[in-house]
Amino acid sequence: MSFSLENIISIRDFKKSDVDYILKLAEEMEPIARSEQVSHKKDGKLLGVMFYEPSTRTRLSFETAMKRLGGDVVGFNQKQGTSVQKGEVLYDTAQIISQYSDAIVLRHDMEGAARFISNKVDVPVINAGDGAGQHPTQTLLDLYTIKRTRGDLSNLKIALVGDLKYGRTVHSLVYALAMFKAEIVFISPKELQMPPEILKDLEKLNCKFTIEESLLENIEDVDVIYMTRIQKERFPDPKEYLKVKGRYALTAKNLENSDSILMHPLPRVDEISFDVDKLSNAMFFKQAFYGVPVRMALLDSVIK
Repeated sequence: MSFSLENIISIRDFKKSDVDYILKLAEEMEPIARSEQVSHKKDGKLLGVMFYEPSTRTRLSFETAMKRLGGDVVGFNQKQGTSVQKGEVLYDTAQIISQYSDAIVLRHDMEGAARFISNKVDVPVINAGDGAGQHPTQTLLDLYTIKRTRGDLSNLKIALVGDLKYGRTVHSLVYALAMFKAEIVFISPKELQMPPEILKDLEKLNCKFTIEESLLENIEDVDVIYMTRIQKERFPDPKEYLKVKGRYALTAKNLENSDSILMHPLPRVDEISFDVDKLSNAMFFKQAFYGVPVRMALLDSVIK
């Protein structure tokens, strides 16, 4: 098996063999991620992080992944205190960070930013989320979570719940699920349904899906429930956010007879109650940890 990509921009750039390669390598990386082994694979290498939007799990797991591999990290996690505040454009900032590092991880509020930068710098670029566009590394850790929990990725039935219009995690995930012949149930308010262009893509990929609005009526026979928060920051009109705020919520009682694994890219707001955390099928904290070995596998594959 081999990995064919130089940059990690969109899950649509991946072949199934690329996904399989990363998931297999991530499993080999787990003992290092758990501090049971020590790695020197990236001794002397530097990862440049450029985070124009807030992040906890993505940023810290990338930094952890690089350090677990023996490398180090430079960069910034907010615009404040950088030359961006003085008006420096993305292109110039990326050029500078590329001079200091062996790869760049970019999170930006502008869709397409990572693709743009990948064509302008001489080091690998990894998309850590671009606006409402793509979040490919989240997709890979989601797949890894399902595989580690279910044992297989093929022919599963998966409910995606919440903000399907603005949620870049689900925009990436659906293409990977189609790759593994999953059946998808989209559960959202009408205002937040999956974008029509993505649904057309799924039809072309022969991916079976249904569109629903009710949560509890449509999660009884699924293998995975993938919750997402309603993203207040993506709404151009605050009044539109208030119309859908709190529409979906799961409690431990809702899941007491369920075998479905429950996932969430986090942060949660009010869509999963804290009493769910004690359930054995609540996977969102393990899911966050799995971001470390998966991102270790990606860094190991693109930083030569």
